[in-house]
Amino acid sequence: MPVDPGEISEDAALGGRLVLRQPVHGHRFGHDSILLAAATPARPGEEAIELGAGVGTAGLALARRVDKLTVTLVEIDPELAALAGDNAACNGLADRVRAICLDVTAPAVAFAAAGIATGSANHVLMNPPFNPPHNPSPDRARSLARTASAQTLEQWLGTAARLVCSSGAITLIWRADGVGDVLAALTPGFGALSVMPIHPKPNAAAIRVLVHAAKERGGPLKVVPGLVLADAKGKPTAQAEAVLRDGAALALTGD
Repeated sequence: MPVDPGEISEDAALGGRLVLRQPVHGHRFGHDSILLAAATPARPGEEAIELGAGVGTAGLALARRVDKLTVTLVEIDPELAALAGDNAACNGLADRVRAICLDVTAPAVAFAAAGIATGSANHVLMNPPFNPPHNPSPDRARSLARTASAQTLEQWLGTAARLVCSSGAITLIWRADGVGDVLAALTPGFGALSVMPIHPKPNAAAIRVLVHAAKERGGPLKVVPGLVLADAKGKPTAQAEAVLRDGAALALTGD
């Protein structure tokens, strides 16, 4: 059943640079998607794929920042995929951004049938579900977006590895306490790993990590300086404002 138009809100992101239609109830976009887009080092003329795109926040934010970038949004929920396509059109990005309703864990033949070829992306970005399966949300969309099985990370990274070209890279955001799992899962086939911790305030433990990994390229692990979202009084830091409101990039690779 389609989402009731009365249950859809229009909300600004990037200080109004994007206006996104999303369900009033269930999973809604937040800082994680904007941080993911900021950390993806795409360039004009390249191709990017966002896995688990929801209403398209990260992919659209990336397309807004990087001119002439082509983006494919992959989302399993048909209602959210439809909203992602609408959001691309409403923000004047439909010529470069398309939305596909597809399970991230679908086989290569299903992706090919949807026009997404193996090895076609320069960048794959993703914000996989990462909450343990106990006490899942009763809202189906929220549960799909947030609840992970023991195989979720491995499955999503496997799809990303298949889709990205030999000179490409993947970028993801994950729980800070699960960074070891991410690094272990990336070891086969990826190198030049970079990690940026995300801290809610000064002297607080990181709550998220942004991870970048290059396919078929070696290099030591880098832990780059972290991003602090707010100062001790709860005011957004200048760097956080630049990223979350002004659309600035994050130098995750440390270059």
